[in-house]
Amino acid sequence: MTEAQATPQTGKRVLLARPRGYCAGVDRAVQTVQEALKLYGAPIYVRKQIVHNKHVVSTLERQGAIFVEENEEVPEGSIVIFSAHGVAPEVYEQAKERSLRAIDATCPLVTKVHHEARRFAAEDYDILLIGHEGHEEVIGTAGEAPAHIQLVDGPEDADKVTVRDPSKVVWLSQTTLSVDETMETVARLKRRLPLLQSPPSDDICYATQNRQHVVKEIAAECDVVLVVGSLNSSNSVRLVEVAVDAGARAGHLVDYASEISDDWLVGAGTVGLTSGASVPDELVQEVLDHLAARGFTDVTEVTTADERLTFSLPQELKRDMKAAAAARAANGNGRGVVPV
Repeated sequence: MTEAQATPQTGKRVLLARPRGYCAGVDRAVQTVQEALKLYGAPIYVRKQIVHNKHVVSTLERQGAIFVEENEEVPEGSIVIFSAHGVAPEVYEQAKERSLRAIDATCPLVTKVHHEARRFAAEDYDILLIGHEGHEEVIGTAGEAPAHIQLVDGPEDADKVTVRDPSKVVWLSQTTLSVDETMETVARLKRRLPLLQSPPSDDICYATQNRQHVVKEIAAECDVVLVVGSLNSSNSVRLVEVAVDAGARAGHLVDYASEISDDWLVGAGTVGLTSGASVPDELVQEVLDHLAARGFTDVTEVTTADERLTFSLPQELKRDMKAAAAARAANGNGRGVVPV
């Protein structure tokens, strides 16, 4: 609890989860767009939402980013940034055909799953990809080895799986799933496929696991848990589910403090508060202010992990940033913008 949060007891309290908000992959992706705008100038095209957060996307749009659904919408020869969720190999080929300069902002932890998919496919395994149908990350991973991958969308799907050789099958997963539900799905799969192999290391990312863990710690004490995040953010939606499953009487997902209904707070003594991995902390602060105005002034931060991981910017961008810095030095600290 910070000094600013140390307020007199009111009988109404907030349990503020930590870790919350930006993970290393999201921070890297957002920085990639911001640095590209500084380096190349606007507009910069981004295929799909760079991260699944309404506020982040609208902020970057105001700075000069243009979000598109497909490469065909990007003018030939322009710069395009691929989102943190990853893309299938065919998307890179499409970019080359249009002479686009692609900057890959895929989260390195998603890239790890892509590497696993390619490796197991090369060894002729059947790959069971646990994830949500239609999610961009799932589409990108499945595109790495479409002939070998079949989607398993939750425990109920486990009974529908068919494989060529039960001794050569492995499961991988989307990085933003509920840990508990994923393990339930794996258990169901193993009842049918006892020789099912697991990925070399956890596919569900550290940030997703950490945010779910701290919510589990506070949920039973909460009358309601508020999760700041967007509806298309898988990890944010999962946090609401985890909170309710772990004992919270109610859970709600909001993009902004203005979306909080006063009805949710009627009779509540303890409110839990967290945010998804693509949410800037300023939005959480706005919720704290909103709650304080309604009497929830006693704020206690509950910490279960200390996250220190960072990821470097994409190599393509770092190379051009270095070239621009050299140009500025050679020109006596001129602008040094890299031409598109």
